[in-house]
Amino acid sequence: MSPGSDPRPERADDDALRASPSDPLPVRKGKTWLSGLRFAALRDFSVAYKLVLFLIILALSLYARQWLNAIFVSFATTLVLTAELFNSAIERLCDYLTEEREEEIRAIKDTSAAAVAICLVGWLIVIVAQIVHLLRFALE
Repeated sequence: MSPGSDPRPERADDDALRASPSDPLPVRKGKTWLSGLRFAALRDFSVAYKLVLFLIILALSLYARQWLNAIFVSFATTLVLTAELFNSAIERLCDYLTEEREEEIRAIKDTSAAAVAICLVGWLIVIVAQIVHLLRFALE
């Protein structure tokens, strides 16, 4: 892959999220991060399932009027998704820089994955606690 080339195939629906120089700065920033999130969600199962599970639990929490729990779930999901996105970016960058299996690259990828694992443990604690709480709410 040459520098500057985009491995993604060109699609018409990508244009809607492509930032234009004529857009105001907040709109350009919004389109850029939405494009990155969409890219990650479509190509990385670990991001996609967390987003889907989060949206389901958030909707149920809001329906049950568990406002504080919805905030905890949102915060925990924000942390784990941020870690996942950084991990994906670091792995893609490492793969782009070298195809070889170098010890330094392996250490970088392993450290990045460890950061995700730490955030994932916290996220799972919050998600499981909220699922149990929602089940108790449903059975009352």
